[in-house]
Amino acid sequence: MTSRPGVDLAGRTAELELMDSLFVRPDRGGSGLLLRGAPGVGKTALLDAAAARAADVGMRVLRASAVEFEAEMNFSALHQMLYPLRHHAERLADHHRDVLHRIFGLTPGPSPDPPAASQAVLALLAEVTVERPLLMIADDVPWLDCASATALGFVVRRISDHPIVFLAAIRTGAGCFFHQLQLPVREIGPLTAQAAAELLDARWPGLGPSVRRRLLAEAAGNPLALRELPEALSEPQRSGQDPLPALLPLSERLAAAFASALERLPAPTRKVLLVAALDADADLTTVRKAAQVSAGDDHLAPAQQADLVHVDAADGHMSFRHPLIRAAIVHRASPSERRSAHHSLAAALAAFPERRAWHLAEAATGPDEAVARALDEAALSAWRRGAPSGAAAMASDEGTVLDRRRSTASAAAAALIRAGELSPHPGDRSRRLVEAAYLATITGQLEDVPRLLADAGQTLHTPTGLVFAATAHLLTNDEGDVDAAYRLLARAFDDDTDPGENDNWHCYGILYAVLLVSLYTLRPEPWQLLKAAMARFEPTAVAPFRLCYDAYVDPTRTSDAVRKGLADAFAALPGDAAPWELIPLAFAAVAMDTLSDYRYLVRRMIERERDGGAVAMVIPALMLLCHDSYVHGQWDEAETLAQEGLDLAAAYGYYFWEQQLRALLASGAALRGDADLARTRSEDTTTWAAPRGMEVTEAYARAARSFAALGQGDYEEAHAQVARIDPPGAPSSGIPGRWKVLDLVEAAVRTGRMDQARAHIAAAQQAGIHRISPRIAMINAGAAALTAEEKEAGPLFEEALSLPQAARWPWEHARIQLAYGQWLRRTRDPRARPYLSAAYETFDRIGAKAMAQRARNELRATGVATTGPDTPTAALTAQERQIAELAAIGLTNKQIGERLFLSHRTVGSHLHRLYPKLGVTSRAALRAALEAMAPGEDDQASPAASLTEDQDGRPSRSATHD
Repeated sequence: MTSRPGVDLAGRTAELELMDSLFVRPDRGGSGLLLRGAPGVGKTALLDAAAARAADVGMRVLRASAVEFEAEMNFSALHQMLYPLRHHAERLADHHRDVLHRIFGLTPGPSPDPPAASQAVLALLAEVTVERPLLMIADDVPWLDCASATALGFVVRRISDHPIVFLAAIRTGAGCFFHQLQLPVREIGPLTAQAAAELLDARWPGLGPSVRRRLLAEAAGNPLALRELPEALSEPQRSGQDPLPALLPLSERLAAAFASALERLPAPTRKVLLVAALDADADLTTVRKAAQVSAGDDHLAPAQQADLVHVDAADGHMSFRHPLIRAAIVHRASPSERRSAHHSLAAALAAFPERRAWHLAEAATGPDEAVARALDEAALSAWRRGAPSGAAAMASDEGTVLDRRRSTASAAAAALIRAGELSPHPGDRSRRLVEAAYLATITGQLEDVPRLLADAGQTLHTPTGLVFAATAHLLTNDEGDVDAAYRLLARAFDDDTDPGENDNWHCYGILYAVLLVSLYTLRPEPWQLLKAAMARFEPTAVAPFRLCYDAYVDPTRTSDAVRKGLADAFAALPGDAAPWELIPLAFAAVAMDTLSDYRYLVRRMIERERDGGAVAMVIPALMLLCHDSYVHGQWDEAETLAQEGLDLAAAYGYYFWEQQLRALLASGAALRGDADLARTRSEDTTTWAAPRGMEVTEAYARAARSFAALGQGDYEEAHAQVARIDPPGAPSSGIPGRWKVLDLVEAAVRTGRMDQARAHIAAAQQAGIHRISPRIAMINAGAAALTAEEKEAGPLFEEALSLPQAARWPWEHARIQLAYGQWLRRTRDPRARPYLSAAYETFDRIGAKAMAQRARNELRATGVATTGPDTPTAALTAQERQIAELAAIGLTNKQIGERLFLSHRTVGSHLHRLYPKLGVTSRAALRAALEAMAPGEDDQASPAASLTEDQDGRPSRSATHD
């Protein structure tokens, strides 16, 4: 825990300014203020601040904090407040001095009577204020002893003639004679959401995202709760690695603050409150039934009078004034009282088996197979269909049903662990703990998996297949070892001879684990294993996995069926579809370029599962949305989604998904034209992926480097990188190869490999890759146009750009527009300008800086003046320009010197001077920098000249043509 000075007063600016106003001219006459608010809301912190500020302006500060055990001791509060002034009593008249000495305990004698004490206190205060103004503070005034309260009341009514400020604090709803003094009252309410977040983040930095949200919700703006709730949690709980309990643990101070009125309530009222606190979903009828009270007995009235609960007379719904009152009530109850209340609730909830099972489990004191079985079935039923279990339902009485569903998966895992604890038979215990271990791999509790599997042991009833599935998830998500995971899963299916039933969730767990391994390797064996696994099920039971298989393995033959199947499957999903039903469909939709039609369903699942749910499926869901945003030109949104996924992956230890997201971000940097960042990210990804056999991840990293090279005009490097994804002449329909045909063809054309480019697009057309999606059809059509003969190229470009929905994929669409515009400009066709202009506008809009610069340069060559924020303004000499252009096309210093009759040292010196002028640090960046220079920026080039590309992609000087 950390703290900063003043952080406890976040959101209290208005209150501080109000109190400061009282200290401006206290010599003009006394004033007072009563702070009133709920326990823990920050009244004492405000009084502390007032004391410090008053001292800073030269006021004397006297203070008393009343406590309950001194409430019967006469003058105890006055003794605490005025004892620092005991020496000043010597200046007073004898009768006042004698009274004060007895209050201070300095002389023996009976307790002074109230009138004498009041007058003596007023005389003392009048004496000391001659020296300087005075601030008097009384905290928790309901606990002031009667004698002190009487004297202070007497003083407060007579301070108008003295430089005295009186501040007091009182809890909302507490009775106190100070109300009769008619002091101005300042209500101190909860902190705003922003101020609460500021306080929590300052005190407890590094909280897990879901933990932070839960604490902010439970604290409901109460500063004491924001400071102390995290302290009662373990470090793994604070980081989000371990799940939070249904009711947060409270410190003694918090429990006292939120349940101080409980002890004074009648026993029947406390019983009703305990029952209500243990089941947030229970309506008033259920609460009364469980508490065994009739509707005519209004046992809640005392709790309402104490402002602990509110009851809606219209629908009978009961809610606690503050979320932590529930936790405080349970905290104050004894274990036997809690077990009894759980038993009563279980009996009252016979019609709700899931909630009943959880209450029976909480009431159990030893092994009980009936309870374990009920809890087992209820938790797994909830997990299968995404509905809230009993533990999830208890999470908060303030949240909606959707909010409570967020904790379904974690609650199911916790329920299975509890069911294992209650299992009298080793086989049942082993099975339940294995199931809990598998769910832990899905819910972000990876650290618990080895312990749960070890505790489960090995029996005849242990689900071996699920042990392998859990271990495979651990190997994949934590270590990224897909090869070891595949071997385990293959063994699991070899050992499992049960053909499987449609409701056998063990096999579904293995199925998803196999899919995950298959998605990130280019080897056919994992996909073959998935196909064999699906054969054990009825086709309708594995439809999401079958669609994903077809979308990745056989897309050219089944594309129409897959697209229709995806539309039907997404339409058939219930609103609370289980994540394992949705994620395979989402992967398939990305592969078929149709995810944008179903984003809202993926987002709904993310919102439902992010906090305490299937985090292992939330992260890839964010990654898939990120991918979809990139291909549709929403790059800022893509990076926001990626960062959200990275935060979750880091918080929960899903390093596998972290690397996949970083590979996407590498491509994002390359698309934006940040070649250095793209190379750094892609190299980091390759270093991680290559030794683990993750060919798909490595291919994405190479794709990023190819994009970076294309943006810089380094077509040799682009060709080298993309050729390692799919060899020239052998395009694949896999991922990401199906999207890379245009990249390889363009790089081959620009480097003089025209025959290779034509062979590659011919092979792609023969393989039917264009049938996969409209986007891929456009990509292949554009590639075909690049390789066409002069007479055929124009119609092919126009055909590519006119394909249905072509503009939905702005990056590829603009690249084809640029290529067509370049071709038209080389043929001196005036139609070049609109195509180049459209390409430039698209690149500029989506943030593709390097490509926007290329399009801008081509536009200049047609005579269209353009400006850009990144256009260099440095002037080069004629010789510097020559050297820069020759270096940009790859000549060495020696080769440049031979051409220009200079020594290689002179060439190096020129390069050293011109780099700063162009804002670059290496030869690799020269080409883009020269293209970015506006015409006329050097001493030799005419205003009509610019650096463009010839048909083979080599730089050339071109005159403007109208």
